[in-house]
Amino acid sequence: MSLSEIDLTNPDNFVHGAPHRWFKQLRSEAPLYWHEEEEGPGFWNVTKYHDLRQVSRNPHVFSSQRGGTNMRDPRAEERAQFEGQRSFPIMLMMDPPQHVKFRRIVQRSFTPRFINKLEAHIRELSKQIIDNVVERGDCEFVSEVAAELPLQVICEMMGVPQESRHDIYDISNRMIGFDDPELAPKDRAEAQGASLQMFQHATKTADLYRNNPTDNLTSALLHKEVDGEKLNEIEYAAFFLLLCVAGNETTRTVTTNGMKLLIEHPDQLQELVDNPALVESAVEEILRFEPAVHHFRRTATQETEIRGHKIRENDKIVMWYPSANRDEEIFDDPDTFDIHRNPNEHLSFGIGEHFCLGANLARLELNAIFDEIIPRLRNPQLIGPERRLRSNFINGVKEMKVSFTPDKATG
Repeated sequence: MSLSEIDLTNPDNFVHGAPHRWFKQLRSEAPLYWHEEEEGPGFWNVTKYHDLRQVSRNPHVFSSQRGGTNMRDPRAEERAQFEGQRSFPIMLMMDPPQHVKFRRIVQRSFTPRFINKLEAHIRELSKQIIDNVVERGDCEFVSEVAAELPLQVICEMMGVPQESRHDIYDISNRMIGFDDPELAPKDRAEAQGASLQMFQHATKTADLYRNNPTDNLTSALLHKEVDGEKLNEIEYAAFFLLLCVAGNETTRTVTTNGMKLLIEHPDQLQELVDNPALVESAVEEILRFEPAVHHFRRTATQETEIRGHKIRENDKIVMWYPSANRDEEIFDDPDTFDIHRNPNEHLSFGIGEHFCLGANLARLELNAIFDEIIPRLRNPQLIGPERRLRSNFINGVKEMKVSFTPDKATG
């Protein structure tokens, strides 16, 4: 097909997964490709591994703050609100030095040393989650398995009350499902309502620790300082929102995608049953093959150049992670799922300033839950097709029903 027929702006083209045939064509014919938009000025597509690294590692030239991180520009009715949030402290939309200062507030809680202290507890939670479904022989995998571990862990780390946790899950679904007719807000008031509900949970949680600080992320947000000042109410609420949504959604997505991959590759699943030491390598291949995020956007702060193409100030640059993770120059046989792949330097957690803060935690959660799934949910099969999220941003699944034979030791 001609390049002009490729449409990465339409979420319908991602309902069955990332359009890898298009990404492969772009990598081959136009690694840096100007994509027109019906509602917008157009944008540059970055589909190659090293180009994505270049853009990510140069935040002063390719900004997260100027224009935000989503390919779509705010519509006219949203613009006033967006402009009012230029200093809105969502760390995802910050550039240095502000980004570094805000990241330091919670960075200690995501270091390998700190995360390793949580391993025994996370493994016990994983066991309980599988205990709850194993004897039934089937489950709705997304809500009953994939969502449970990251939701429980991030809420415990935040100090969120137990009764609020599934409300936060529901709000997170609505916030990432903005292009899905089942989840998208019907109007502006409803769209603002999801954020408002999360802010209400932020306030409720803050009330528990404002005068009684403890060793959790909410206390860190309330009591640590940036440039000698504590976060104000809006800054705190925005940070709370980011940690809650990002802390549960992405790992849930990769867990679901990983389960589907193992069902589709029973020979490799059997290898994992026979040799559990391969789980860590399998997790990395799941991350490469089906990353949680399709794209992030940057905006040029000055005139620059990529691959000999002139990039103008304020041009949008959209980085496609599923494409970079299958770059033929980096990965041998990139369209093959291979749990033995080594090396496997995928970019699913990003690179540079915005490398995923929770990467260590996500890896631990993924290893822990698959260490329980693989030996205990035997001979898994899909019960009908999965229901995918309509989104060119999140590579998500809304519902996936799975049957299995319980392990003889438990069933």
